Amino acid sequence: MSLIENFQFSQASLQDFVDCRRRFQLRYLQHVAWPAIESEPILENERFLQQGARFHRMIQQHLLGVPAERLSGLALDDELERWWKNYLAFAPQLVDKAGSDVLYPEMALTASLGEHSLVAKCDLVVVGREGQAIIYDWKTARKRPKRRWLEGRLQTRVYPYLLLQAGAHLNGGEVFHPEKVEMVYWFADFPDQPEHFPYSLERYQADEKYLLKLIKTIDRLGETDFPLTEDERACRYCVYRSLCERGVEAGSFGEQEDAVLADGAETSEFDIDFDQIAEVEF
Repeated sequence: MSLIENFQFSQASLQDFVDCRRRFQLRYLQHVAWPAIESEPILENERFLQQGARFHRMIQQHLLGVPAERLSGLALDDELERWWKNYLAFAPQLVDKAGSDVLYPEMALTASLGEHSLVAKCDLVVVGREGQAIIYDWKTARKRPKRRWLEGRLQTRVYPYLLLQAGAHLNGGEVFHPEKVEMVYWFADFPDQPEHFPYSLERYQADEKYLLKLIKTIDRLGETDFPLTEDERACRYCVYRSLCERGVEAGSFGEQEDAVLADGAETSEFDIDFDQIAEVEF
């Protein structure tokens, strides 16, 4: 069950491994497509995914120069219209007053790590003239997650790390200094409450050590070394729950969002299969 030579890791695949080794094995090694839904009601879940994808596309097109008034007609319901208005009010803050910042929407980054590659697609990277870099990630969660939960996500570790490893071409060929890099989660329903994670040399070194150890661990595992998660609550929102004999009925979409508000929660709207949404293509 060893990984193929050119296997590419992402924050999503690594998060799956950390959350449930069996899910990682089924999804990325055995490529099992299981006909199950993630949460109920189905239509609400589908609409949420579609809205998130549309919102990300609208922002991407706006950052590429499409006038806001042309894109506003794509906000087909009140919720998406609210998100879009919140974004337009926030957008001027993305560049400094001198207009010298450079914006890189949907920026793909790839770097070698051990015997494999680590990849990511950032919603937006803003680079300042003095080598500052801010990685923005747009979130459409209806309830704002806690900082402690976000801090523990692989995305918060992978994106800044990859920017240092593979982002020199965005900075005139110079490697970004860790102290000048920041990760920001911006919430469409909480536009005045972004979450900032400044980077540092110590964090960079810790992330490299952790990520490399994680990938080497996966590389050494045999076919029987992928146990189910001990947190059976998470299984309610996993498409493989019936395959793993962890129940048949999907969990409630609303309850899934509520879970992230509790300290130490392991499940939230982020655990929906967001590979379907444009924010993560890998």
